[in-house]
Amino acid sequence: MPHKVNGKVRAGGAELVAQACAGDRAAFAALYAQHYDDVFGFLYNRTRGDRPLAEDLTQDVFLRALRRLGTFNSPRSSGFAGWLMVIARNIYLDHVKLARTRLEVTVAEMADGDERDRSAESSALRELDIAEAAETVEAALAALTPYQRECVRLRFLEDLSVPQTAARLGKGIGATKTVQFRALQQMRSSLTAKAVAA
Repeated sequence: MPHKVNGKVRAGGAELVAQACAGDRAAFAALYAQHYDDVFGFLYNRTRGDRPLAEDLTQDVFLRALRRLGTFNSPRSSGFAGWLMVIARNIYLDHVKLARTRLEVTVAEMADGDERDRSAESSALRELDIAEAAETVEAALAALTPYQRECVRLRFLEDLSVPQTAARLGKGIGATKTVQFRALQQMRSSLTAKAVAA
């Protein structure tokens, strides 16, 4: 889907990422606008509705993404959105770890602690969180119709534009946008129901 930034129309997905990686700040601004709600929503749920904290962490996500944009290498399964979510998970876990340290460990204990143990614990927590996120997404995808799943897969996992997705599905652009919208609504309600149940 094209994005308008500073009066110019920008291409979607992979083209925006390529432009941002090449140093185009307007392209990064468009990516920010495109992905802000998803990153914020993820962090808002993780922080149990603490809006100011979720906003601060969301800003940290995009700041880290901007600083590390040159290291972005599109993974086959998740694209730029998935990369942002990994950064969001890591920033959230860093925040939780820092909060625990502030609450539970004295300065003397921190100096005497074994760095390898903390590193192993952090790594294990991150792996568990990634596995939990993958299971959550798989459960949300399972609630979709096969046609909706294919639309989401093409749009967000293969990072195709709406016209490219429409062509692959053999449908019109309007119909594809409607399927995508309904699929994302269904996934959001599934994820919200799971978050409330937890």
